[in-house]
Amino acid sequence: LVTENGNERISNSYSPRMRHAFIKTDKWLAGQTWSTFQNVGALAENIDFVGPAEGTVFERQAMVRYTTGAWQFALENPETTLTPNGGGGRIVTDDGAFPDLVARYEMKGDWGNLVFAGLYRSLDFEDPASGIDADEASYGLSVSGKHPVGAKDDFRWMLSGGTGLGRYLGLNTANGGVLTANGDIEAIDSFAGFASYRHFWNPQWRSNLTLSFIDVDNDTNLTGTSVTKDTQSVHVNLIYSPLPKFDFGVEYIYATREVESGLDGDMNRLQFAAKYTF
Repeated sequence: LVTENGNERISNSYSPRMRHAFIKTDKWLAGQTWSTFQNVGALAENIDFVGPAEGTVFERQAMVRYTTGAWQFALENPETTLTPNGGGGRIVTDDGAFPDLVARYEMKGDWGNLVFAGLYRSLDFEDPASGIDADEASYGLSVSGKHPVGAKDDFRWMLSGGTGLGRYLGLNTANGGVLTANGDIEAIDSFAGFASYRHFWNPQWRSNLTLSFIDVDNDTNLTGTSVTKDTQSVHVNLIYSPLPKFDFGVEYIYATREVESGLDGDMNRLQFAAKYTF
């Protein structure tokens, strides 16, 4: 039974929850899993599940993917999120018929791994009631990596940007586009990234320091001034592993957010977790 409270924006969050379900044979994958545009291996080890939420590509959806050597090519589920003309609640169109196209190349060595990913998609909206039938091409690039430092430490990072990235970046902090007064779509530019250093104090204790940000280039004549202009966050944690596969941790998060009107705010959070990996 599928309930009506799901969406296709970020993680295909339907109930009952199905995170990953795919068939893989030889060079082909078909089903739902992490987007080819996302480098899961570069995600920071934070107590918060997503970690540097505003600064990372984070997407799980249905796709068909072909892998050959260091290259991956995928057709992935389309979905468009828009800001109404003048501002207001998000429009989730569910109108895309053309799949999102992703190409990815990965380099590996003793120095770690480096991933280059490109995305091309169409933002689409059809509304017979208002006579709107609009589409707009959009694209994005993401570069990320994970690199060993010394015997056990590592450094992880990601930089992503483009026009119309929308739901792919920062948990949909910015929409893919905004409607003009004529019913056309204007794509919204955004740029984000994070950097995270993991240090082992000894075999049982380790810490991570993570910095993250997103900047959004809104045309406030179209979006209004209540949309997000930028957000930043700092995460620092301490994780204890008394036994293999058991983790206990505490993390402090400080984050700020500013909207286009100039209003801003900040957040302080102390978060605890216990995890068993199987």
